Amino acid sequence: MQSTDSDATVPPHPVTGQRNGGDLVVETLSALGATTVFGIPGQHALGLFDALSRSDLEFVSSRVENNSAFAADGFSRATGEVGVLFLSTGPGALTSLAGLQEAYATGVPMVVIASQIPLEGLGARRKGMLHQLDDQKASAANVTKSQRLIQHASGIPSAIQDAWTEAVSSPQGPVWVEVPQNVLLDSIVVPQVEDALAEPFDNPPRVELVREAVKWLSESKRPAIVAGGGARRGRAEKWLLSIAEKLDAPVLCSPGGNGAFPWNHELSLQSWVEDRYVTEVLEDADVLLVIGSSLGEVTSNYFTLEPRGRIIQIDAEPRVLESNRPALGIRADAGQALASLDDALTAVEPRTGEYDPRKLVAETLAKVRARLDAQDLGKERKFMDDIREAAPSDMQTFWDMTIAAYWAWSCWDSRDGQFHSAQGAGGLGYGFPGAIGGAVGLASKGQPARVLAVSGDGSAMYSIAELATARQHNLPVTWLIVDDGGYGILREYMEGAFGKATATELTRPDFVKLAESFGVPAVRVAPEDVRKALEASFAAEGPNVVVVETLLRLFAPTHL
Repeated sequence: MQSTDSDATVPPHPVTGQRNGGDLVVETLSALGATTVFGIPGQHALGLFDALSRSDLEFVSSRVENNSAFAADGFSRATGEVGVLFLSTGPGALTSLAGLQEAYATGVPMVVIASQIPLEGLGARRKGMLHQLDDQKASAANVTKSQRLIQHASGIPSAIQDAWTEAVSSPQGPVWVEVPQNVLLDSIVVPQVEDALAEPFDNPPRVELVREAVKWLSESKRPAIVAGGGARRGRAEKWLLSIAEKLDAPVLCSPGGNGAFPWNHELSLQSWVEDRYVTEVLEDADVLLVIGSSLGEVTSNYFTLEPRGRIIQIDAEPRVLESNRPALGIRADAGQALASLDDALTAVEPRTGEYDPRKLVAETLAKVRARLDAQDLGKERKFMDDIREAAPSDMQTFWDMTIAAYWAWSCWDSRDGQFHSAQGAGGLGYGFPGAIGGAVGLASKGQPARVLAVSGDGSAMYSIAELATARQHNLPVTWLIVDDGGYGILREYMEGAFGKATATELTRPDFVKLAESFGVPAVRVAPEDVRKALEASFAAEGPNVVVVETLLRLFAPTHL
């Protein structure tokens, strides 16, 4: 965060135009392939920003550090590249942590460069320096894979290269690198960084575990598959499809795994993770193959899933294995593991008798539709269908924690695009800054395309300041705000549990006028007109906002 003139201190001996530690940071990032940096300038990070002026890196300045972290996350998800985040000290660094929690929980590769007070003040409260923390990097320990403090400029290139390697190695995630102010500002004798290489660590499955998994799957009579976010991060889609077809096994994608398996395939249970009929299919499997998922709260239908068969669980994160269910745990990158399984598996003999997995899938999805039909949810279903039909097939979408997103977790067919949501950590405010990062990332790859963000009115207020960022960079982001006058999910939960809701109602702005005050075009439409409004917004230039005032309801996972 920036300091005011009254409390600022003079940086030690800066010399404009002279190479310093900041130059080593940006040179190393450029050599590693970075094109874009997100963040906000700050007093102790001035050396980074002086060096940026001498580099080809594009800088995207958000208005709140947490949103900078969300934007770097969205950049990475949209492109498959590493997101880079520059942070100032103290309040700036701490404000980013909720965004980093989402990246850490979802496995998004990021390199975070946090500035720090001068070395002489570290751990010395007597200095009383602005933004000082007893141990700043310790604050990031719960939301990043590792934390490094660089004490000498000569160590910058290797430390950042190592951090990048760690970020892209499965399990992927954000890595924290901290550089004191004087190390960034002091002139250096270290030569310019010419090349840097960061290859992900190999993470193959153990041979004996693959052999045992193949035996279980080959002998199974009713296999089923759960594909989580790790299947997407491991780029395992082609092997997942091959294995499912060899085994004739139904496949359910978690919200994080949405898009890992073709939505309309005859074996696809789609993403109806919160539906009891789908849960029963998983429970009835004699072997359940779980790829890149912990079978956590959402995917287990809020821990109601009680598998009766054996479980094979593949995940790059060892702490996930068997965390919720006993299983044959295979610690490996999902892509490498499924490639090995696919090589060893042969197609099963056609099943005879009453069990027909493709018929089972069709009947189960029909039951899901019938259950929804019985719950008077026509408005909600049409609303989601209209958004899907308005969006181009290849559009990437970013969803906040809102009722529309809870629907999307189960019903959104990502088609040729990608589905991104904040269900990893579940914090508010992800959708719009994530979409900003996604739009920047696609442009950096030479694939400029409009993206869609979806928020509720409560979550929109977390990131409303980023309308300025979208306008400043003229980003092709359409922001759909579903305004129900409060925290809709919490309202419904509380009314269901207690018969009334407390502290869920909100005074909110006129979102149309507020967007227009930033120079961002905006319209307010009735829910039945959302498709037409979105289609018009998708055809426009630059950022825009569509506001729909309506109260959506969640669906119940069982027939009521």
